[in-house]
Amino acid sequence: MQKDVDTLWRSILGEAEVVLSDARFGAFWSKLKLVAINENEAVFEVISVFAKAQFEKKEHVYLRELLEKNGVNCEKLTFNVQSSSSRPKVSRETTNESLNAPLNQNWGQQNQNYSQNKNQNLNHPSALSPSPLSAGGLNPRYTFDDFIVGSSNDLAYAASQGVAANPGSKYNPLYFYGGVGLGKTHLMQAIGNEIIKNNPQARVVYVSMETFGNEFLEYIRFKKKGFSEKYRNADVLIVDDMQFITGKEKTQEEFFHTFNFLHQNNKQIIISSDKPPRSIPTLTERLRSRFEMGMAIDIQMPDFETRCAIIASKATMSGVTLNQDVVEYLAEAIKTNVRELEGTLNQLLAQADLNGVEPDLAMVEGVVGNIKHSRPHHITSKKVIDTTAKYFQIKIDELCGNKRDKHIVVPRQVAMYLLRSELKLSFPKIANELGRKDHTTAIHSVEKINKELKLDIMMREHIEAIKGRLYAS
Repeated sequence: MQKDVDTLWRSILGEAEVVLSDARFGAFWSKLKLVAINENEAVFEVISVFAKAQFEKKEHVYLRELLEKNGVNCEKLTFNVQSSSSRPKVSRETTNESLNAPLNQNWGQQNQNYSQNKNQNLNHPSALSPSPLSAGGLNPRYTFDDFIVGSSNDLAYAASQGVAANPGSKYNPLYFYGGVGLGKTHLMQAIGNEIIKNNPQARVVYVSMETFGNEFLEYIRFKKKGFSEKYRNADVLIVDDMQFITGKEKTQEEFFHTFNFLHQNNKQIIISSDKPPRSIPTLTERLRSRFEMGMAIDIQMPDFETRCAIIASKATMSGVTLNQDVVEYLAEAIKTNVRELEGTLNQLLAQADLNGVEPDLAMVEGVVGNIKHSRPHHITSKKVIDTTAKYFQIKIDELCGNKRDKHIVVPRQVAMYLLRSELKLSFPKIANELGRKDHTTAIHSVEKINKELKLDIMMREHIEAIKGRLYAS
C-alpha cells in the first residue's frame, strides 16, 4: 500500500513541478511528502511550521485539485510538521550535527516537557561554542533545512537550491543583496554545504571580501605564495560582503581576473552584498556588468508570518515550544532584522530559564518593553518625517508643503507609507502629520507605495534604507 502511495505522490509531484514556478515549487512543494491516505483523509508531512501554514491557507487548493485529478477524493487534508521523535533537542552537550535537524512542533502547542529542558542552551546556533569550520571556511550549521522560507526570500531559496543541484550551470554568478541579518550568509553557506554533501570532493571556498582583500595585500607585500591557487582552483567560490571592495582598485582588478578565470571554466560564483551591483560606489563597470550577468536577487525583511515561523523554529531548537500569542507578539514588536528578533527571543528564553517558568505574554511584553526603552531613539512621527526628508535630501517644510514636484511628491508618499507601516497611524492622522486636509491622499500614497514595492527594486531599497536609519541604535 505504501508503495502505491509513493508512486502516486511521485506522479503528483512531477506534475506540480511542471506547472508551478521554480520559486513556488522549490520553496513549498519540493519537501512536501504524502504519508498516508485513509478513508476520507490524506496525511502529509511538511518541513516547517511556515510550510504547514502555507499549505493550510493557500497551497491546499491546487493540491486538492491534483489529488482529484489522480483519483483521490479526500474530504480532509492534514499537514503535520516533521515528527520531532527523530530530532535531538539542542542542549549544551549537543553536537553540531544535531543543529541541522529540521524544525520541531507547531508553536501553538503547549510545551509539556519544559521543566526537563531547563539546562538546554538558549542561544542562537551562531552564539554557541564555535563549531569547527570546514577547510573551505563553511559552517556546517548552515543548511537548507534550518532556513525559514517566506515571501521575502522564496525566490532566493529556490535559486539557491537550483545552484546547489547544478553548480556552475545555473544562475552563475548568483548575487544576493539586502540589509543585515536577513539570511544572505545562511543561504550562501547552505549552498556550499549542500554541494559538499552531494560531492565530497568539491572544492568550496567561502570568504568575506574583507578577508580576500587582506590576503591579497599580504600576497603583494610579502610575496606569499598560494593566493591565486587558493581561489582559482575552487569549484565554488562564495564571497560575502562584496560592498567592502569599494575604493580598492587593485583588489577589484585581482577579483576581476579571478572571476573571469572561474566563470570561463564553468565554476560557480556566489556573492552577497548590502546593495545591488549598480549601487556599490566606485565599482568598476566591468565588474558590475559581470555581477549582473547571472541572477541578482534582493532579500527583504521577512513578513509577519515568516517572522512567526523563525521565532517558533529558534525556540524549538532550544527545546521550548512557545504559545502562539507569545510568538505573534514578538513578531509584531520586532521588525528591524532577524538578528534583533533572535536576540530578543534569546533574552526571553534566558529570563524564563532563570525563573524556572514557561515564557508567557506578560513576560514577553516586559522583555520587549525593556529593549525598546534601552534604544536611544524612539520612533515617532517626527522622526519618520525628519529621516525621510534627510534621506531624500529635501527640506521638511517642502515634504509637508503643497508643492507637487516629483522629487517632493515621492518622498512625501514614502513618509506616509512609513507612518502607516511602522507606526500604524490612521489615515486622517497621517494626513495631518504631513499637512494635508484630505486623508484620501494618504490612502492613495500608501496604496501606491505598496504596489511599487512589489515591482520596483529601487523603491524597496529606499524603504529598507530609511527603516535602517529609523531603527539604528
